[in-house]
Amino acid sequence: MDKPRLRVGQPITPEQFDELTDEQLERLVPKAYREFFPGKNFCADGHFYLHDGTAWSFFRGGFLDE
Repeated sequence: MDKPRLRVGQPITPEQFDELTDEQLERLVPKAYREFFPGKNFCADGHFYLHDGTAWSFFRGGFLDE
């Protein structure tokens, strides 16, 4: 069975986060914020911070404060 295609802004599970590479995770982040993605090893609890202090969450598929 094929895995569903992951898209920008789509929430993922912690298991998927562990399985995906940095390049695959980066494709889930909107283009405007990709330059701030520090790599999987620096994403505490599946999120990372942007220059303005907001946090992008892979588990929510968006910002933590939305």
